[in-house]
Amino acid sequence: MRACCLLLISVSIYGCTGLPDGVQPVDNFDLQRYLGTWYEIARLDHSFERGLSDISANYSLRDDGCVKVVNRGFSENENAWRETEGKACFVGSSDQGYLKVSFFGPFYGSYVIFELDRDDYRYAFVSGPDKSYLWLLTRSPTVDKTLTDRFIRKAGSLGFDTDKLIFVSQGND
Repeated sequence: MRACCLLLISVSIYGCTGLPDGVQPVDNFDLQRYLGTWYEIARLDHSFERGLSDISANYSLRDDGCVKVVNRGFSENENAWRETEGKACFVGSSDQGYLKVSFFGPFYGSYVIFELDRDDYRYAFVSGPDKSYLWLLTRSPTVDKTLTDRFIRKAGSLGFDTDKLIFVSQGND
């Protein structure tokens, strides 16, 4: 019985840090260039972001080598900003865009950067542990339609349900 409980706990803690089928993290990743503020342009729906606009994430280096993650969004229903802090750590090599992120104690989920603007780190396509998690992040709160079209094509080719994408309103600051 005890072994069974430990197995269930292990699966709960580590079971969400895998890669979705067909999704590969970028190589030659440079965390220093990735740090800073990113704006959420599009995503698949999840309860933890539902009803929020002006969503952004700020990444900064922690003393332990992991990344401090501060997510922020505006709730129109509450007429207030909501913010949550977490941490992200590399799953394997630090030059691969494959991290695990936690906002709730020991529970981690995958953060897989599967496409990245190599020149300027201006955009990132990110997935979670499975194909129900998907984000388009950019350094600017507005983007060109060419980028959103590219994101939709790439995500669709990997099996994400792009018909269910939510395009996030930015501009309440």
